[in-house]
Amino acid sequence: MGREQREEGVRNVRLKLLVLGALCLLPGLGAAQMAWHDQSWLPLALYPAVSLISLLLYWQDKHQARSQAWRTPEKVLHASELFGGWPGALVAQQMFRHKTRKLSYQLVFWGIVLLHQVFWADYLFLGRHLLWVS
Repeated sequence: MGREQREEGVRNVRLKLLVLGALCLLPGLGAAQMAWHDQSWLPLALYPAVSLISLLLYWQDKHQARSQAWRTPEKVLHASELFGGWPGALVAQQMFRHKTRKLSYQLVFWGIVLLHQVFWADYLFLGRHLLWVS
C-alpha cells in the first residue's frame, strides 16, 4: 500500500469524535455557564473562533512542510491551542495527520488540553480554588 493510500481519511472516526466530544464537555459547559451568568461571553466565542484559526494554522503548516517552505513555528501553534484552539488543533492533527508523532509536541499539546480541563473542572465543581487569583 502506498503512502498516499495510507494517509487518506481519518481512522476510527467515531471513537475520535467521541473523545473530542468528551474533551469539549467541561469547557463547553463551563463557558456556557459563564455566559449564562453574565460573567463573560468571551470563552464561548473564543473556543470556536480560535479552533478555526488553529485548524487553518495546522493546514498551512502541513502544506508548507510538503512544499519545503517556511513553517509555522510550534510556539505559534501552541499559543493558538492555549487561547482555546485546542479542539480545532486536535481535529486538524487527525485530518492532516500532522504533529501526531512528535512526542515533545504532543506532550505540550496534551498539557494544554489538561490545563483547560482542570481550569473548567475547578470553575464548575471545586469552587475556583485551584487556578483563580483572589
